Amino acid sequence: MDDRQLTFLEGIGWRYATDHSMLRRMKDHDYRSRCIYMLTLTLADRSCPLLGRLRWSVQGGQRGGRSAELVPSALGQLIASEWAALCRDYPQVQLIRLQLMEEHLHVVIFVRERIPKPLGKLVGIVKNRSNKHYWAQLTAQGKLAPKGVQAPPPLFSANFQDTILSHGGQLETMIRYVEQNPLRAMVRRERPDLFRIVGSVQVSGQTFAAIGNRWLLDRAVRLQVRCHNNSRPENLRLISLQRDYFLDRAMKGAVIVSPCISQGEKEIARAALDAGQPLIVILENGFPPLYKPPGKYFEACAKGLLLMLAPWPYHTQRRTITRQQCLALNAMAAQVSTEPWTEELEKALAGTAPQPSAEREAPQPSCTGQDQ
Repeated sequence: MDDRQLTFLEGIGWRYATDHSMLRRMKDHDYRSRCIYMLTLTLADRSCPLLGRLRWSVQGGQRGGRSAELVPSALGQLIASEWAALCRDYPQVQLIRLQLMEEHLHVVIFVRERIPKPLGKLVGIVKNRSNKHYWAQLTAQGKLAPKGVQAPPPLFSANFQDTILSHGGQLETMIRYVEQNPLRAMVRRERPDLFRIVGSVQVSGQTFAAIGNRWLLDRAVRLQVRCHNNSRPENLRLISLQRDYFLDRAMKGAVIVSPCISQGEKEIARAALDAGQPLIVILENGFPPLYKPPGKYFEACAKGLLLMLAPWPYHTQRRTITRQQCLALNAMAAQVSTEPWTEELEKALAGTAPQPSAEREAPQPSCTGQDQ
């Protein structure tokens, strides 16, 4: 008998609660085989910045922008040296990138040849060697009880997160993510309100978890994006017209609202981000703890140009979105918008009816949430 709690998820149905974990190893993957990994290790006590201190870089960033760096502590330098030592002890492993942070670290490693032990065992070697440096530091500071009195505290938490390279172009993304970690952390430190997960944002009776600029919900004009998902020439022409239409309205002060389900909707969302225009995204999946928006979403979030809304809990399953979920997300996007997409607007844009007016206004849905 299953003792887990049954929960009804709107647009999905009844589901058992799942104990999600970002730390699970990939099922059926051979962790001794040739592969590239991005690993994340966190300190057992993340409230202590033991590995170094973040600061803005005095040299600035690329193209005149800002950059940040981590100045490693003495312990952080020793930990970095242990990753280099691991690659000397196991020449099958190449260290591509290492980025220390104040209370965690990222490494990108390349297992070039089959290794004699699973990857987790090699990570365990680094952890054990790191513990010895940590305990020596605590002993020197008079913070560690004599040997045998009590178990010394571990430096790192019990597990680690891994991302396995699986397709072309992913390595560049991994490296960029690792190298930009200090900058993202400093940006989040400057604008914590934009990167905090809020779990009870109410819009027209629907509850969302949210990350980003919730003030976008107060904009006078919010436009729902809804595109057909087919590649017929007439639909591709319509998507091009929609993209121009929504970007033109956004440049005049409107906010684009999209579930980003179809390719056309994703294309218009990308165009909005590239043009520096505000975007509200309705997501099928929720937010895990310590979630950070990826890539362009992060940049838009830092500028106050993005709001991500998730109506359903976070899950780790790789599953295809259902038609029922698509309909539910489109309905929510319409509720969040002051101007839902209609067949009349579509016909007008396609040239089969009078053009829609950009001046039309509609009642705004109510928006309330904690920590507003």
